[in-house]
Amino acid sequence: MPATDYQGAASSFANFGRSILSIRRDQVHSMDSSHEATSQELELEAFQKLVAERFNDLLAADSSELLSIPWIRKLLDVFLSCQDDFRVILFNNRAYFNRAPMDRHISEFFERSVKALDVCNAIRDGIEHIRSWQKQLEIVLCALDNHKSFGEGHFRRAKKALIDLAIGMLDEKESNTTIGHRNRSFGRQNAQKDQRSLGHFRSLSWSVSRTWSAAKQLQAIGNNLVAPRANEVMATNGLVVAVFTMSYVLLFVMWALVASIPCQDRGLGTHFSVTRQFIWAAPILTLHERILEESRKRDRRNACGLLKEIHEIEKCARHMNELTDSVQFPLTDEKEAEVRQRVQKLGLVYEAVKDGLDPLERQVREVFHRIVRSRTEGLDTMGRANTN
Repeated sequence: MPATDYQGAASSFANFGRSILSIRRDQVHSMDSSHEATSQELELEAFQKLVAERFNDLLAADSSELLSIPWIRKLLDVFLSCQDDFRVILFNNRAYFNRAPMDRHISEFFERSVKALDVCNAIRDGIEHIRSWQKQLEIVLCALDNHKSFGEGHFRRAKKALIDLAIGMLDEKESNTTIGHRNRSFGRQNAQKDQRSLGHFRSLSWSVSRTWSAAKQLQAIGNNLVAPRANEVMATNGLVVAVFTMSYVLLFVMWALVASIPCQDRGLGTHFSVTRQFIWAAPILTLHERILEESRKRDRRNACGLLKEIHEIEKCARHMNELTDSVQFPLTDEKEAEVRQRVQKLGLVYEAVKDGLDPLERQVREVFHRIVRSRTEGLDTMGRANTN
């Protein structure tokens, strides 16, 4: 390629005025008018479009849906779908794994994946913490629900559970630490079966330590995550763009989980910087800003997690606590009706948490195992290529 042509291509790639893969095809087409898009080019461009469509779908959620358990589950579905598509791309282009600069980019992606595993374990701990709050709600419901009349004993029992709940949530806010004991890993129960697969991992911890920091882990995942240069795109036939895209998806999903669910040393300061001319960048950056806006709301600033259901637990518990403080016996008809109304609202929150946590935990576990499997397959492929 003449120097002037290469400089023009580099300028186009740097500006990302259109789809980076479309530009590459146009560059090739300018040299060969008979050029038609290869299956690889179409596959890579389709991946970019699918990522954009999936995040646009997440972005369509209104304020009542955003950061709810169903929305987080949808986010994890998006991640798993992107991971599956990316895995197919890697499988179809195994020959590039040990060629520079693809070898460096894919190795860095696998390193980021390892760091994401600890985030998954920390999120599981956070889910367990929410489950402990759910049990306190259940005690309140058992004490005050389905009674023809209320006695002082019912309110004493409910009050104790509400105090325990308030202390638990306050401790979480102050310490930003979920569970003090060492935690179970998603994979421990299958340790024997997965032993060979996990052999590739240099530092796969079964739990997060007490000094582990979610904020620092996110910083490590995002470290040196920059868009590939034009010559790297050309040298890999666009494959590094797919790696960059999946790396960014990984970072955003882990950040959103940390923002939503209690975990150690939560921090929302992760910097997202990517040109919006990647077709998936706009929905991801807009979602990032919407979540930050939620965190800035007065009643959410000191939250132990932005999950909608956590906010509902806190709000309902506070109202119920205020109500129990104002109760005098014998109850008036008006006060009894108010109590039953509050209990009904508390019951709705309890059911939402009860129904949502188990499938959410299963999805986080699936994300963990899918990352392990993808990385293991990739390293196996690179190892075989080195021995040939």
